Amino acid sequence: MAILPVLRYPHPALRAKCKAVEDTNDEIRTLFEDMTETMCAYPGCVGLAAPQVGVVKRLFVIDVSRKIGPKKNHGLLKLLNPVITYSEGEKISREGCLSIPEFLGDVKRARRVILRALDESGEEIEVPAKGLEAIAIQHELDHLDGILFIDKVSSLGRNLIRRED
Repeated sequence: MAILPVLRYPHPALRAKCKAVEDTNDEIRTLFEDMTETMCAYPGCVGLAAPQVGVVKRLFVIDVSRKIGPKKNHGLLKLLNPVITYSEGEKISREGCLSIPEFLGDVKRARRVILRALDESGEEIEVPAKGLEAIAIQHELDHLDGILFIDKVSSLGRNLIRRED
């Protein structure tokens, strides 16, 4: 396993529309392991999408239990070709991103989602999520479409703040 370098905005890979993963193989499993190790190397990080490490493929890892403990969430998820099949409600939350580490912003997201994806072994799964887990899923899924959280901040002047060290 390895800690991968995280790309920073405005790197072009962060704006790429990612391609579907055709096959779960050793290369994908190694990428999942490396991405998980990379995510865990950053305190407070709960998700990492493949384009953030320069891989333009539709996959990400999330683990909100790193931030909120073993409450009602799914723990570590390694997801391929994810698609939100249902969403409801709205919530504005403050988000940050490893690829834009100096800023935080208020972003409107769905309160609940249901995600359909393949797990690391290629089996189709359905993930109902709410709260921070739903937000993390939406944030990482946006990365796979070249969308950054700053694109969803309603007013960059008013709702985007510089992170304090």
